[in-house]
Amino acid sequence: MAKIKVVIADDHAVVREGIKMILSREPDIEIVGEAGNGREALDLVAKTKPHVVVMDISMPEMGGVEATRRVKEAHPKVNVLALTMHEDESYVFQLLKAGASGYVLKRGAAQDLVQAIRSAARGEAFLY
Repeated sequence: MAKIKVVIADDHAVVREGIKMILSREPDIEIVGEAGNGREALDLVAKTKPHVVVMDISMPEMGGVEATRRVKEAHPKVNVLALTMHEDESYVFQLLKAGASGYVLKRGAAQDLVQAIRSAARGEAFLY
């Protein structure tokens, strides 16, 4: 099976580096790009055609909810997985309404993120 191509979108470089370290240990996952805001994420999705975008919600220039909506409009087969610190149900509702396949809380375990990416790549929902 082909590797799961992933774009990471988070405005904090240290978070992106941590995610890259976690995912680099997984033989079935390939990071094809990283973005510091929603606009960069949209450009990367168009260029790299990932299977999954790991999208932070609170980012400058264009937040994750709007970026998710635009990714899904332009690239409906790309699955977006929100990575957030927000546990509020209103955020979850906004994300799902925008087209996200699911979300993972930043306080969750590294393996939760890996499992969520694999689920999203299969077109399954993942809510943690």
